[in-house]
Amino acid sequence: MKVSIITSVWNNEKTIEDAIKSVLSQNYRDIEYILVDGASSDGTVEVIKKYEDKISTFVSEKDKGIYDGLNKGVELATGDIIGFLHSDDIYADEHIISEVVGQFKNTNTDSIYGDLVYVDKVDTSKIFRYWKSGNYSFKKLCNGWMPPHPTFFVKKEFYDRYGKFDLDFGIAADYDFMLRMLGKYKITTSYLPKVLYKMRVGGASNRSIKNIIQKSREDIKALKNNGIGGVYTIVMKNLSKIPQFLKKN
Repeated sequence: MKVSIITSVWNNEKTIEDAIKSVLSQNYRDIEYILVDGASSDGTVEVIKKYEDKISTFVSEKDKGIYDGLNKGVELATGDIIGFLHSDDIYADEHIISEVVGQFKNTNTDSIYGDLVYVDKVDTSKIFRYWKSGNYSFKKLCNGWMPPHPTFFVKKEFYDRYGKFDLDFGIAADYDFMLRMLGKYKITTSYLPKVLYKMRVGGASNRSIKNIIQKSREDIKALKNNGIGGVYTIVMKNLSKIPQFLKKN
């Protein structure tokens, strides 16, 4: 199975090299790496060009933000499976894609997800928050459960069938996408019970009170769009994050 991994980046010269190296270090050979740059004005493009011969597709042009960049990557993708690695982040180890593909083959599922840890910006071995996903059920989805989107690998045919990220969302397009796939259209999924992904702290949705409020409003819109849950779902979704700060391993 061919895996397309997509990174969308803009002005992130400090950590983009870590992301690139994380993809290139994977021991699974059939990887198509697509890197979409939003016309960076710092040194990001120069860093990327150091690895251009190992990147399957590199595009640098103005876009409408990270979700637009990811959508461009999906359109360019030719793999059987699509996954994302954000420019601040890294995979937990070099076996992740091999294990994801193995899970797809063993379960014959439409999608795979796993666990994620939030780590220090400099020392990625220092964990601040552990997002342990657990097994999926539609009832849990209605009660605010969701898998960490960066760990969510989906067969490309479902992007073609049910659409990409909705650019009407500034922060919660990933939540809308997962509700659409798992809740509205009920594609099958399988939990890979291990940490797949390390995310550096400081994501856009949690940078300020204003962003948290915007995220909650967009979450409610996503639920309405997909005919799932309501305000109670958002309350439970936010409360479910508390144990993530208590579990370190």
